[in-house]
Amino acid sequence: MTTRAKFRCNSVEFRGDHTDENTPRTYNLSPVYDTSTPENARFTKATPWGELKLNVDNPDARFEVGQFYYVDFTPADG
Repeated sequence: MTTRAKFRCNSVEFRGDHTDENTPRTYNLSPVYDTSTPENARFTKATPWGELKLNVDNPDARFEVGQFYYVDFTPADG
């Protein structure tokens, strides 16, 4: 079974020089809790609660503050 969640990027913390694209970053995301649109109301009811914190070293993996992202959880082999 796959569970799809909708998250919003709330902040980014740079672990060094923020002008250097290779600087590691930490992104903080939270699940959507908003009933202003039909889609967001649906995710508000179904999305797990909590927060997601991602430490990223890859300069190509970027998240924009204020942007929404889908996160799919699928079972994986151990």
